[in-house]
Amino acid sequence: MKNKMFYIAFVASLGGLLFGFDTAVISGAEQAIEKIYGLSGFAHGFTMSIALIGTFIGAFFSTKPVEKFGRLVSLKTIAALYVVSALGCALILNWYSFLFFRFLGGLAVGASSVVGPMYIAEISPSNWRGRFVAFFQFNIVFGIVLAYLSNYWISGAPNDWQWMLGVLALPALLFAVLLYTIPESPRWLIKNGREKEAHDVFQTTGEPDVTQEVASIKASLATGVSNEPLFQKKYARPILFAFFIATFNQLSGINTINYYAPRIFDIAGFGADKMLNAIIIGVTNLVFTMFGMFLIDKLGRKKLIYIGSVCMFISLASVTRLFYLNDLAGSGVVLLVSLMCFIASFAISLGAVIWVLIAEVFPTSVRAKGQVLGSMTHWVWCAALTWIFPVFVQEGQYRDASCIFGFYAVAVALSFVFAWKLPETKNKTLEQIQKELVK
Repeated sequence: MKNKMFYIAFVASLGGLLFGFDTAVISGAEQAIEKIYGLSGFAHGFTMSIALIGTFIGAFFSTKPVEKFGRLVSLKTIAALYVVSALGCALILNWYSFLFFRFLGGLAVGASSVVGPMYIAEISPSNWRGRFVAFFQFNIVFGIVLAYLSNYWISGAPNDWQWMLGVLALPALLFAVLLYTIPESPRWLIKNGREKEAHDVFQTTGEPDVTQEVASIKASLATGVSNEPLFQKKYARPILFAFFIATFNQLSGINTINYYAPRIFDIAGFGADKMLNAIIIGVTNLVFTMFGMFLIDKLGRKKLIYIGSVCMFISLASVTRLFYLNDLAGSGVVLLVSLMCFIASFAISLGAVIWVLIAEVFPTSVRAKGQVLGSMTHWVWCAALTWIFPVFVQEGQYRDASCIFGFYAVAVALSFVFAWKLPETKNKTLEQIQKELVK
């Protein structure tokens, strides 16, 4: 039974792999795109962020389909969007068409960030939920590493940037096929009057007391109202926790580094090694995400953020200093080590916790809307920061860039305060968490 649950979590979390690949693969193509289309800093930032604009729109509009048609049908639709986006970006040589297909990919990423963690949280046993939902984050990071490796291998080939963007269609097709081998969320089934099917799913996933679990979910649903609004006083704490975990996740600057790593290393004088160093960053993220997965159900969510926020602050302060002193070319190794320390600290803390916490804090009756709120917050910040980064980080404007990294350092320091106010949710059922947070 445990092996079956591992398989279900693996398949569902492949949406995270596509999420990571799609968002990071652009890092290898962005400089070529800038030259080919003759983009200004502002237009280039918009081109880089158009997929991210799609993410929060995709997150917002995923609410009704995921409730009406189910988590599984929504995941299948997301897989199709990934395929179309990848092929369109690779084959259509027109800036406006490129923007359109990148936007479609953004819709898929945004919807995936809502549906994937929600599905895994709803189907997982409580004592494994943190690790299984964190598996989604692991696959995001694994997707980022695969994107960096793919970019490195393809770089230098004719029309390399098109191949970089088009290769995503292959794992997207695999994801679409495998989704036909896993069941629907049992909590969605119960919510829609399909109790017998939910009972069968719980037996498949190894739930020790299926009857008690079904009764607990039905009692939880009875306390809510169908299609009730999210923004009510009783949901104030879950709303704030979801908003702030998503905010601090992005204000750490993680996706600025994911999207612009080759450019940052180019500035630092690495030249031909910039793609290879991006891989080093990605592998660091992957390794420490695995540590985060192991620790999240042992140490808990709070302690991981405590540890990570302190280490991230020190790392970002070092990067800020290098930019401010305009000493990047002479301190490339220091920059690489500082960024690796930041990535490692992020991976075990804000990276490991975000999708787990957002999926946990909302009751079943409003979980889809709460997941959308957290995901939209995440993507709005991500789009804004991605758009403005190339405006600041241009040749000769390194002191301006130090302001951005200094801002990131302050943000991660504030995440320490957030962790102090955060309740611990490890080893609690979703229904127990609801009783504690919803008054």
